[in-house]
Amino acid sequence: MSSENRFYCGGEWRSGTNDLPVTNPYNGETVGTTSFATEDDLEHATIRAVAAFEETRRLQTYERAAILQQLADGLANRQEEFVRLMTREAGKPVKDSRVEVLRGVFTLQTAVEEAKRIGGETIPLDLMASSAGRFGITRRFPIGPIAGISPFNFPLNLALHKVAPAIASGNTIVLKVPTHDPLTMLTFAELVDQTDLPKGAVSVMPMDREVGDKLVTDERYTLLSFTGSPGVGWDMKNRAGKKKVVLELGGNAGVIVDRNSDVRLAAQRCRVGAFAYAGQVCISVQRIYVHQERMDEFIEILLDEIGNMHVGDPLDEKTDLGPMIDDKAAARTEEWIESAKSQGAKVLCGGKADGRFFQPTVITNAPPDSFVCSREAFAPLVNVFPFSDFSDALTNINDSAFGLQAGVFTHSLEHALQAFESIEAGGVIINDVPTYRIDHMPYGGVKDSGLSREGLRYAIEDMTEPRLAVFNRVPDPNA
Repeated sequence: MSSENRFYCGGEWRSGTNDLPVTNPYNGETVGTTSFATEDDLEHATIRAVAAFEETRRLQTYERAAILQQLADGLANRQEEFVRLMTREAGKPVKDSRVEVLRGVFTLQTAVEEAKRIGGETIPLDLMASSAGRFGITRRFPIGPIAGISPFNFPLNLALHKVAPAIASGNTIVLKVPTHDPLTMLTFAELVDQTDLPKGAVSVMPMDREVGDKLVTDERYTLLSFTGSPGVGWDMKNRAGKKKVVLELGGNAGVIVDRNSDVRLAAQRCRVGAFAYAGQVCISVQRIYVHQERMDEFIEILLDEIGNMHVGDPLDEKTDLGPMIDDKAAARTEEWIESAKSQGAKVLCGGKADGRFFQPTVITNAPPDSFVCSREAFAPLVNVFPFSDFSDALTNINDSAFGLQAGVFTHSLEHALQAFESIEAGGVIINDVPTYRIDHMPYGGVKDSGLSREGLRYAIEDMTEPRLAVFNRVPDPNA
């Protein structure tokens, strides 16, 4: 990306006067500078999105698929550039950034295929004598300009989960990118600008809260897609008016480790699920319920796994745990842990901040209503509890305001099916952690974790509306 303070607004590059410097969470070095879009910039982007929709809605399937393929190829060709940029501006370990860029390519390639599968059905309507000779067909049509707001923790792929289905379905989108790490998607906008998309079909802009809030209330947008904190998301829904709202709001994901499970596998995967990207993941493992007969074994393996983690420079290929996104995130995590300790919790390892780094932390005996258990910590900490009866473990998993995903390690088919039927979450992952996701699966939650589902096919359903045509076969009087 060039050194200009640019953002992509209505199909053109603009520079603002309100600079947004982007710094590396690891060492504070300046990664680059962009600028905040103004209300006038947003109005321009909105007008262009409305106008461009008259063109995108008429793009043929092969045209939309070709544009998405061009974007996938462009991202793949510049893979290492995106990896290093993301690592520097987000503080994400380079090996995790590499996975995210690969997932981004996969998301775009999947969108290519899903663009070809937006179909309909034929419906027989002659189910009553009065409806003789009639049949119906359905097609899905794009709904119009979309407002997208993406988070800092997956600055590329979670943004693409809004942009890619919008393009695939023939819609336009204005995307508000996170202020901590906006450069990744602004660089992706360079790829967008090289395609044959109508100018204004995609805008990518940093905005302060006041300007970005207008995306929520502007009636010209037909759908708001937001990924972020529950309090902000539900407030947006209340103010969004008549537009559709898709919310992915995170949680405090739970795992059950059954008596007959592979405890070593469970501990190894829970280490990854709890501490990947310093726990700053919506489906990070936060609560683990282990059968009491396997509790000591599980904790011993988990602590050994944590002891082998490499903490340090995110650009080092060996690094497993890098810094949190800012000083405030690390400081408040330590406060929550100290509060839990005052209520009787025991810290088996970690529990302290060192600047923006936070030690990987394992907690036992925390009160269920403590913040570290009941809310979304978004930090490298995990709580471990024993259980004696599998049904009690299911009850404990559901004792949460959230319900995004859950994991169950078991060799019992009956317990696996019982978990699938009983756990109140958008996804139940058997013999892996809830942190598992592949980008074409339906992804989203219930309760405070959100509304609707992401995943290309499922996002396209929200971004299109079915329309019915009814045909009445009548004799041709001239025949």
